[in-house]
Amino acid sequence: MKRWIKWGAWVLAVVVLLVVATAVLGTQLGERKRMRQVKVAVQAVAVLTDAASLQRGRYLFMSRGCTVCHGANGGGREFINDPNGLRIAGPNITPDGVVARYQPEDWVRTIRHGVKPDGRPVFIMPAEDYNRFTDDDLGALVAYLKSLPPLPGGAAVVDIPLPVKVLYGFGAIQDAAEKINHSLPPAQPVAAAVTVAHGAYVANMCIGCHGAGLSGGKIPGTPPDWPPAANLTPGEGSVLGRYPDAAHFIAMLRSGKRPDGSAIAVMPFEALGQLNDIDAQAVYAYLKTVPARPHGQR
Repeated sequence: MKRWIKWGAWVLAVVVLLVVATAVLGTQLGERKRMRQVKVAVQAVAVLTDAASLQRGRYLFMSRGCTVCHGANGGGREFINDPNGLRIAGPNITPDGVVARYQPEDWVRTIRHGVKPDGRPVFIMPAEDYNRFTDDDLGALVAYLKSLPPLPGGAAVVDIPLPVKVLYGFGAIQDAAEKINHSLPPAQPVAAAVTVAHGAYVANMCIGCHGAGLSGGKIPGTPPDWPPAANLTPGEGSVLGRYPDAAHFIAMLRSGKRPDGSAIAVMPFEALGQLNDIDAQAVYAYLKTVPARPHGQR
């Protein structure tokens, strides 16, 4: 019996040692990864300050999810505070915030590529949703941000627990810059209309949560109690069957509720509810055409 106890103690000690070694290595890899330089070639976009551009920029800011992390006034906002140690707050992006010294190229580098002005990756930002912005839309968004009243506030808050650091270090969780094909050229303008082409452009805002293939699944890096993103592709396991027409789909975007009245968790309805009817109908038209995928393939 004593022999088995001794062997059990040795096995336990080895397991503990392996866990500690994995945690240390993962943390070191994660820190090295966080400090890496991501080199992307960017060109500044035209930032027009006419009324139409500012109006378009405001619409994009309010409807594309920016307010979820940065607040409606751009001053920053805590959007995750998990009791297990994950706390995330978006930075102040008004003229007195982290963007105060941005050069024209820095806006493009950060928004389209998820890379900070100093070349390091942004840890959390759905830049993959904004990577396909046209030059005109990106310029309009920047113009609106630069027009916001300056507010006090500083950088982002990114407090992550040890397991998340380890997963990040070993590549199970990606930062913003890792999720993007940086070689893609900017999207070309598409006329705003209830068309599949325009819907595909607007639906880029869904990639961060539902994946590039829009089939959903667990959203990487989110708290354990967050539900998986729904499958937006047609076919088995899709949620599209709940919305037989665009009217039902738009009602969900406006209310945050399914047709049966049950609330949908996590979705950024404060932004989705701001989509105008043309954009919302176009997204619905596009979703009906995307290739079917099993749920969870992202």
